[in-house]
Amino acid sequence: MAAPWRSVAAVVVAASRRALIPAAAGFVRPARCFCEKVSSQPDQYTGVKISYDDFHYVERLIPPLRVPTPPKHERYPTPSGWSPPRGIVRVLTQSEGGREKIPVDICESQKRGVRGGEHRGASRDPTMSGPLVLRVLASAGRVAERAAELVRSVLRTGDLGIVIKENVNDLQTKADRLAQQSICTSLALKFPKLTIIGEEDLPPGEVDAQMVEDGFMEEILGHKCPAEYENVKEEELVVWVDPLDGTKEYTEGLLDNVTVLIGIAYKGKAIAGVINQPFFNYQAGEGATLGRTVWGLLGLGAFGYVPASVPAGKRVITTTRSHSNPVVSACVDAMEPTDVLRVGGAGNKVLLLIEGKASAYVFASLGCKKWDTCAPEAILHAVGGKLTDMHGNSFEYHKEVKHMNSAGVLAALTDYEYYAARVPPTTKAALKP
Repeated sequence: MAAPWRSVAAVVVAASRRALIPAAAGFVRPARCFCEKVSSQPDQYTGVKISYDDFHYVERLIPPLRVPTPPKHERYPTPSGWSPPRGIVRVLTQSEGGREKIPVDICESQKRGVRGGEHRGASRDPTMSGPLVLRVLASAGRVAERAAELVRSVLRTGDLGIVIKENVNDLQTKADRLAQQSICTSLALKFPKLTIIGEEDLPPGEVDAQMVEDGFMEEILGHKCPAEYENVKEEELVVWVDPLDGTKEYTEGLLDNVTVLIGIAYKGKAIAGVINQPFFNYQAGEGATLGRTVWGLLGLGAFGYVPASVPAGKRVITTTRSHSNPVVSACVDAMEPTDVLRVGGAGNKVLLLIEGKASAYVFASLGCKKWDTCAPEAILHAVGGKLTDMHGNSFEYHKEVKHMNSAGVLAALTDYEYYAARVPPTTKAALKP
């Protein structure tokens, strides 16, 4: 008779819980229990009817330890307008002299639970073993691809959310903001000791978990790391992020000028970088595969493009299309060019150099910043080119450096000394380091 006694106790527990726990969506109230008679003698239990249906629901009254997984539907939103809830990563940022350090703090629960790459089926190695520099670069490559997806998706909506920052040539769009949030949050979650400096001065906010990328570019991890970078520590690296280089061109439909830049610096020197072109191949028409990622590491080389040289007898200068002035024009003329390409974006200009479409990149003006040049410089140097200011000084990329490249930019894949020697004294006088 022990079993019926335990059953009656369970019914009493069920009734007690029914009184204490409020009804809520997802909880099923138990059926009513009917006890016709309970004997006053502890050893007599005759005449008691047990409603066994109640026991089926007793456990359902206990709140679950985790949020149940919603059922799958054929499409979202469902006919009622419902879509699955999406996780939120809360990231607190700290602006310091225009520099955005991310993160100051990230919820531990989200660190454990957010896996952006899983949402999109990206390749992901749970251990990510190997030299740190390669791991950061491999992550940056995939993160740049995710940022490029965001840049394309914003353009498709037609709502660019344009904000004028300093002047009409210095714009910010919704794509800039979303891409930077995605890049900085993704890298910070995986490498919390990195110093990450982004172009956009964004307020603290929440980042949709679907924007977080946890994948990596497997081809990068397959390379051997140069010996000088094998033992680099996470806190020794500074990452410079331009989420959308060529924003003005983006708003004007000059999509081949647009790039996503992630540069990696060590001891103040640009050593690795990623240039993603979100709209590469867009002129091929509907159905074409868009985008490509070019990456490089000093001592290893650069990958993701087809090397080429400018035809013999040609001297093609690429320069700014939105920051021109008499100083810029005089410097370009001094190079005695056969052709001049006025295009947007530092990343785009360096791609023109390494693909043999331009001989030199001449920018004798203010306006270019460290996040514009870190990744392009690393890639250009990885294939034997050179990028400096107009005085021939190398740029520094440590975390305390000023952001503005106040003495302009001069770069070439070959014959750098020829172009450096032709910079007019008036240009150097106008641009102080």
